[in-house]
Amino acid sequence: MKKLLVFCFIFSWSFAAFAQKQSDAKDSIKLFYDELFSVLKKGFLQRNAVDWKTVESETRQKLTQYGRFEKSLSEIKPLFDRIGATHCGIYYQQKRYAGSGKTIPKEAYSDELKKKYAAKSPFEARMLDNRYAYILMPAITLMDTSNRNISKIAQPMYDQIAALKSQHQPQGWIVDLRLNSGGNAMPMLLALYDLLGDNAVWGTLDANRKQVTNIRLKDGKYMDGGKSFAAITPSGPLMDHAKVAVITGIFTASSGEVTALAFHDRPNTIFIGEQSFGAMTSNIQAELPFGAVLALTVGYDSDRNGVYHEQIVPGIIVRKKDNFENLMLDANILEAVKFFEHP
Repeated sequence: MKKLLVFCFIFSWSFAAFAQKQSDAKDSIKLFYDELFSVLKKGFLQRNAVDWKTVESETRQKLTQYGRFEKSLSEIKPLFDRIGATHCGIYYQQKRYAGSGKTIPKEAYSDELKKKYAAKSPFEARMLDNRYAYILMPAITLMDTSNRNISKIAQPMYDQIAALKSQHQPQGWIVDLRLNSGGNAMPMLLALYDLLGDNAVWGTLDANRKQVTNIRLKDGKYMDGGKSFAAITPSGPLMDHAKVAVITGIFTASSGEVTALAFHDRPNTIFIGEQSFGAMTSNIQAELPFGAVLALTVGYDSDRNGVYHEQIVPGIIVRKKDNFENLMLDANILEAVKFFEHP
């Protein structure tokens, strides 16, 4: 099995441009879809609910119309729609091929949130009003998912958070996930290690909602089933009992939701904002012919106690009152301040 990615935004620099020089287009199409169906039948989370004989037969029939391999990839969307693969995606030559998926209606978010999301704002860790630590954790998408690279990305974020801890002793911590639409959860959780501590943080469930994996953080290491993956070098005391306000929104999805889940059942923690997107399934990376990569859904996401949640539902709902220009006027932040100031 490949490393658990939660949701992959991977661009494959493939050699597939040469595929049709090496073999007939029909052979390329057959080779690719043979492998795709094999992987789906073995690993897709809802594989037992699919009538594979019918789905594969109908897809194969449609594929006979294509004279070029690249054109045949237009059949990925109807195939994924047919089997309910809403979180799967195929990445080939810098393009993503996926099903229809879930859409977000325009009226569901504020203009302020849309503007900030479109700006692709980077990670932030700073003080607000000289009293409260603010962490903006955006989506983190990686082509290189090696442990070394994940550690390299996580460490500077962790260091910025640790500097706030040592230099300012904040009265409370705000983890803003409103812009976090997914990517790779490992660097996100490692960066937040001081707030999460040496604990189980999330897990995966099988199709019957039985726990398969339990992910822990320990001594700055990301642990899966007792095996250590990426890590950061921690400094100073843990803050796993400090007051934390987690802010979510409609764009919070996939590994953004996993990051929120990691705080579920943590002491001295509240959730503020809007319900998350609802992409609470985990993906692995599977290689396909011609350098293509499949993000394959293999499990449901669970909290640290093995409980599945369809969405993150905040205890304090705040709708369309975002203010990223002046965070101390943002209604979500003001609710967090109330929590911090309450004895």
